[in-house]
Amino acid sequence: MRHTTLKVLAVFAAASAVAASTAVTASSTPRHGHGGDGGREIHNVIYLLGDGMGRTHVTAGRERYYGAQGKLNMEKLPYTGAVATYAVEKGSDRPALVTDSASAATAWASGVKTYNAAIGVDSYEKKRATLMEQAKAAGFATGNVSTAEITDATPAAQFSHALLRGCQGPTYSDAACLPKNADGGYEKAPADKTLITPIAEQIARNGTADVVFGGGLARFEPDDQQALVQQGYQVLGSFGDPKSPTQNAGTQRVATRADLDKAHGRKVVGLFNRGNLTVEAAKAALPANAPQQQEPTLAEMAKKSIDLLDGRSRKGFFLQIEGAQIDKRSHANDAAQTLAEVKAFDDAVKAATDFAKRDGHTLVVVTADHECAGFNIVEKGTYTNAEAAAPPSNTDSGNPANNSLPSRATSGDKDRSRSTGPVNGAGAGDAKNFAPATFRTPDDPKGVKDGSLEASLWLTYLSGNHTGADVPIFAYGPGAARFAASQLNTDLYGKMYGSLFGRAPRA
Repeated sequence: MRHTTLKVLAVFAAASAVAASTAVTASSTPRHGHGGDGGREIHNVIYLLGDGMGRTHVTAGRERYYGAQGKLNMEKLPYTGAVATYAVEKGSDRPALVTDSASAATAWASGVKTYNAAIGVDSYEKKRATLMEQAKAAGFATGNVSTAEITDATPAAQFSHALLRGCQGPTYSDAACLPKNADGGYEKAPADKTLITPIAEQIARNGTADVVFGGGLARFEPDDQQALVQQGYQVLGSFGDPKSPTQNAGTQRVATRADLDKAHGRKVVGLFNRGNLTVEAAKAALPANAPQQQEPTLAEMAKKSIDLLDGRSRKGFFLQIEGAQIDKRSHANDAAQTLAEVKAFDDAVKAATDFAKRDGHTLVVVTADHECAGFNIVEKGTYTNAEAAAPPSNTDSGNPANNSLPSRATSGDKDRSRSTGPVNGAGAGDAKNFAPATFRTPDDPKGVKDGSLEASLWLTYLSGNHTGADVPIFAYGPGAARFAASQLNTDLYGKMYGSLFGRAPRA
């Protein structure tokens, strides 16, 4: 069990975070859109993130499911731009060119650049108010939805504050919650104990999000459910038997799609897996009676959260929706599962935009926190540098001024010990195989199969980690035009704040 002191501090610190944050009151100024939207008033903001989704993820998803001339739902939105994603080094403003999800989510949630692994604090470990906290304090309804554990970095950055993203719960540990000093020892515990309070504990007590859907049931304990119920939440499933708090795994019950369908409360929490939700490609391969088949899709969670939030407050609502598994399957270099997760996320985009079109006063923003794994589309029939017997030539026989060092030539041949065929075809069982994964598209002749040399979509990865590439952004609705720019991820905070409150945030 956790320490009672931390529980009490979590409650008071959460309240203090909002009180000490940028002062927010209901603006008497109508919230109008900007640019090409007829000046319609903005009531709601739906912010959707494809975690790890770079430009190539979008292109590959389009070509896989709709063909070269088709479009994903997000690509049909009228305004597009790009977002720079870099983080900063801890204790400074010096750029760290490749971000993680925690620092990226803090950037758009709180408007500050911070160090990788930080949640809701700046690079100097100072707590920063989040947009969801500010919206909640001003009377908006709020929601947070993810296919990851709800305590994971992206959702956590809207309704918690932690020095390290790993401080998820259910219990505290120095290793998970305290950064290390240069000498390898742990930093001194901060005066603000919220920053080392497990994220699950904060979520269950601060009431920042009215609707919470995702995974991560194992992060919570029976007293978390009690705290939620005392605040008026309808809890789907069960966080465990209060009489057997040390036997959580045996007494917890994940929520199901049926529970989601019946949810009706003004405040609802539903956790549909003890860990991350099951990836769509894996779920499709399971028998119909498998427990994972009872998990809702991201689109279903998106629709239900909108239904629950719409009309709940006269102010409107702010909702964040994350398709988390694009990133997790890109880390694994599993192209088939990556593509299926792009499609599942895009289905949620459609659910959001369908509502926005009916409503007329909803801004929809679709983007990513960072690109993951250097996902690339390569020419059909080609292979990667990792498969080559020698690297590409850096000599130019026609113009020696173009040569570079070291000077080398290439054989143009594959290293047969590292190339046995398409990775999701004949070479899938060989751990040394670096060949591209191949997929049929709607443009391919009938009979062409995934994993074949004839399939037209050839995909490969640069690494198993994040990259520093800019990510795309798409927007629809009143105020959408302001997102059609090349911008920093911190700019998104100010633009969404302005959409909700009709003015810029105070410095």
